[in-house]
Formats: sequence, structure tokens, C-alpha cells
Amino acid sequence: MFVDSHCHLSFPELTEKLVDIRAAMAAAQVDRALCICTTLEEFEQVHALATTYDNFWATAGVHPDNEGVREPSVADLVALAKLPRVVGIGETGLDYYRLNGRSVADMAWQRDRFRVHIHASHQTGLPMVIHTRSASEDTLAMLKEEGASNGVFHCFTETMGVARAALDLGFYISFSGILTFKSAADLREVARFVPLDRCLIETDSPYLAPVPYRGKTNNPSYVPFVAKQVAELKGCDVDLVAEHTTRNFERLFPVKKAAAEA
Repeated sequence: MFVDSHCHLSFPELTEKLVDIRAAMAAAQVDRALCICTTLEEFEQVHALATTYDNFWATAGVHPDNEGVREPSVADLVALAKLPRVVGIGETGLDYYRLNGRSVADMAWQRDRFRVHIHASHQTGLPMVIHTRSASEDTLAMLKEEGASNGVFHCFTETMGVARAALDLGFYISFSGILTFKSAADLREVARFVPLDRCLIETDSPYLAPVPYRGKTNNPSYVPFVAKQVAELKGCDVDLVAEHTTRNFERLFPVKKAAAEA
């Protein structure tokens, strides 16, 4: 019924509880989850989740905030994208939130890395999972410059203007448990605006557990709480949100094709 379009089940705090998490997912009617890769070093573990469990899928990419890790080439990402059950490129994008004394100009390495992912997406036809934080202007500018229109802005926390620009480019927008936070009134207005046929839902677990679990370790079984919040904002039944976000997930990510080829 529900799909968690972005989670990090390869992270230790979730991996060690995977049996319990899968049972909780089944009880909560969370049928599928997309396991997101954040480093090339992590990819093997992320991919193993997708090939071991028939309701998990994987991406290939290097998070913009990760330093001191193996730098991906277009060839690296294209090769990984050809493996079974890999359905997306990323997590990728730009993050200027923690400059640590550096200037935006000093973050050219992030922009170079983002461009590598964009080119890999073009070559493979796979959608990008985009992370942007304190960098939306550059993120949008690079996507426009490179003619990119295939992917999702995950864990969206940006303004209405950024949401409009992302939708105009052809991207989907995914909402996380942040949508349920008391402080997220502006974001709820964005979610009310984004059409249901362009929405995804996610946990970004182990982070950002939704109310009533805020402050606890998040996991995919909590994604229905995000759907419930979207339903309240849209004035519709949660089943309709589940139907649309699942259909959107299947439209964006080639999960059915990947399943047939596995």
C-alpha cells in the first residue's frame, strides 16, 4: 500500500534491527522501500539489501556532504546502474549548510561531483535522487544547464519558489517526517500546493522520525504518518495518497522492469 521512497537501511542502527523493521513494515502495509547509497564504499551493502529482499531496491551514488571517500566517475556510476535492482542515481546534489569556514566558491568539488551524477543519469536513463540544502539556487541552475529533468527532490524543505521551479523542470517532490513537525508550517503549505501526481513520501530513516515518534530512530514502517499528514493537507483519504505516491514511485523508478530482469 505504501512505499518508502528513501531510506538508509544499510546504516548500522537499522541493519542490526532489520528483521524487526521488516515485520513492522508488513504490519504498517509498507510494501516496498528504496535503499539509498551515499558512498561507493557503501554500495555493496546497499545492493545486497536489494538483491536479498524482493521488496527492496537500490540506488548508486555519493552524497554531496561526504568527504574523504572514493570520488565517483561517470563510468563508475554507469557500471553500477547496470546491476540488478539498481533503479536510481544518487543520493546526489549540493549541500552548503556546513561550509566549515569555506566559501561557496570553495565547494566546486561538490558541483563537479553533482555534474558526474547528472551525466550518469543521462547515460543510463535512471532518475536522480537529489539532495539540496542551503544550495537550491545552484542546484536548480546546474540542472537547467545540464538539461536534467528526471528525478526527485528528496526530503524537500525548500520554499514554494523552489518547489515551483523543480516541478517546472519535471521533477517529483518527496516529503519526509519533517512535514509533521510543529515548526514546518511553511513546508506544509508547499505540500498542500504540490499536486498529488508529483508527490512521493519517504522516511529518510534513520533520521527525521515523524510525530509521534520524533526524536526516535526512524524506519520505513513510519512512512504512513507522512502519508497521513499529506492526506490532511489535501483534504483526502490516506488511501488516495498511498495510491498516488505508489503510482508515482513506479512511474519514476523502473522497479517493474528491474524486477522482470532480476
